[in-house]
Amino acid sequence: MTTYMSAEQRAARTDHAIRTAVEAARDLGLTVTDPRVLHDVFSVVVHLAPAPVVARVPTILPQSTDPDTLAERQRAELDVTRWLAAQGLPVLTPSPLVPTAPVRRDGLSMTFWTYTEQRPNSAPDYIANAESVAALHAALSTYPGPLSFLSSAEPDFVTDAFARLTDHPDLITAQDLDRARAQWDLLEPLVRSRAAFEARFPGIELRPIHGDAPAANIHHGVDGDFHADFELVTLGPVEWDLAALGPDYEAAYDRGARRAGLRPLDADVMAFVNAVGALRAIACLILVPQQPLLEEPLKAAVDHWRGGPAVDTPTS
Repeated sequence: MTTYMSAEQRAARTDHAIRTAVEAARDLGLTVTDPRVLHDVFSVVVHLAPAPVVARVPTILPQSTDPDTLAERQRAELDVTRWLAAQGLPVLTPSPLVPTAPVRRDGLSMTFWTYTEQRPNSAPDYIANAESVAALHAALSTYPGPLSFLSSAEPDFVTDAFARLTDHPDLITAQDLDRARAQWDLLEPLVRSRAAFEARFPGIELRPIHGDAPAANIHHGVDGDFHADFELVTLGPVEWDLAALGPDYEAAYDRGARRAGLRPLDADVMAFVNAVGALRAIACLILVPQQPLLEEPLKAAVDHWRGGPAVDTPTS
């Protein structure tokens, strides 16, 4: 049976992240006397008050993500957000008070961001957010930095997780896991190979995209709305950023795309990214022992996937 981290162990993990971020910030010359946790799910996000700086410290990572890979992702996120801000797009930006680079300390790698106060009692309008993603894509289209093809799909993580989930029948049944593996066998080549993707979907351009559900990653600040959390920024089809959201959100994106002069979403590519997104969600079950609050939404995602359509072969 699966062994879950205890509440005490999770609290110790958070405390370690806070303490490490505070020590690193002080070494960088910041005054920190009243650190306050803003979020704690996959990362501990802490306001280093009174400094107007936020540290984001990833604490729950796949076994396949080594420190060098994480640092590379963090550098890409810092570069992209700084570039977007220079283009005038509203994004949460790296803090100008410290060097714009990941900081490694005590087994953790963190980044530092400008603190932007959240608008109180703000209720996200995800449909409007989805419509705004097209403008983000338009702004990203000329980003000059190097990005890997569909790295946000994390194929190494998915493959490793499916192997390890064999030992966790309380998280997923053997029948469901076998079906997920069979689907992954069909889709994995298209995730790992740009050439295979382009052969399967001719005419679908690959471009810089957010990589991690940008409609759900908008910070509603007192001074406006800001795109946030570019940790999985990647090169891919625009459809990836709408994966698993559903027809209403796709229609909203298409409205924004028409306004921005971009093409509408492609139905075949949407089916592909929805299938890959569902399998990636199943793979995330392996993280539940580290963060039990993920269990309920991930098992709901499995239930939804179980009733979904069959996955086509890459050559169909």
